[in-house]
Amino acid sequence: MGIAAIIASLKTKAQDLSHNLSALSLVYKRKDVSILAKGVILLAVGYALSPIDLIPDFIPILGYLDDLIILPALIFIAIKLIPREILEECKAEAKGLWQNGKPKKWYYAIPIALVWILAFGIVVMKMILGV
Repeated sequence: MGIAAIIASLKTKAQDLSHNLSALSLVYKRKDVSILAKGVILLAVGYALSPIDLIPDFIPILGYLDDLIILPALIFIAIKLIPREILEECKAEAKGLWQNGKPKKWYYAIPIALVWILAFGIVVMKMILGV
């Protein structure tokens, strides 16, 4: 297997991950999904969107290893907890969320960005002012 084939395979797996995360975010909004499944979905999506990793990316090999193991494991567990019919419906709906590689509803990221900006502001205020 050549380098080009490996890169193509990794690109496909990354697209599958992003599609599954989009589908999981749709599953999370449904009322007919268990609390346990919603909790695992929240962990998976939160971990994917969080700029803070369990193991920082600057640590050689281990930094990316956590992203290659933890995130797919959380997605796998979440998918196993969701009824197949619901997951298939949400996967079909998730295909329409992304057009040309860009999300249609990008504004969903605004609350997450605001939380991180607030957290960063609090840390800076503590460090500078000692408040």
